[in-house]
Amino acid sequence: MEEDDFISKTRRKREMHDLQDLGKTLVRLSREQLGRIDMPERLRDAVNECRRFTRHEAIRRQMQYIGKIMRDIDAGPIAAQLAQIEAPSKRQTALFHVAERWRADFIEQPDAIARFVTEYPEADPHRLRALADQAREEKRGDKPLRRYRELFHVLNAFLQDHARRHP
Repeated sequence: MEEDDFISKTRRKREMHDLQDLGKTLVRLSREQLGRIDMPERLRDAVNECRRFTRHEAIRRQMQYIGKIMRDIDAGPIAAQLAQIEAPSKRQTALFHVAERWRADFIEQPDAIARFVTEYPEADPHRLRALADQAREEKRGDKPLRRYRELFHVLNAFLQDHARRHP
């Protein structure tokens, strides 16, 4: 056996666990998402079978079987397709955090609204200013934070919509 062909037992186990994890991700997908993944029928059947099981031991054995099937195929394209499915949610989470930062800036720095409108000219500065002023008052007066939450929802919806229109 040549030195280049040697794969340690640890590395082989790690690769098998990675394939099983990939299989778990497939099992957790919705039917619609799973339908969009290009994979061998044998694997698709095993994944669908696993989704039917309710007992832990049956699921564990089926996951091992899915891992075994995946060792015989090139799992790279499947992993790439899964990454594409997960990408929009990561983008939405990033936009969610951007909206949180803008909201904090609006409340702490009155000039932040002008910066926001400069960056996003289609935004309504009057509504944002009114919501920011009301949210600031709520925070100062220990009142329920309805306008504070509304400001976030308005910002988040605006940023999500802007991201869809300007990919």
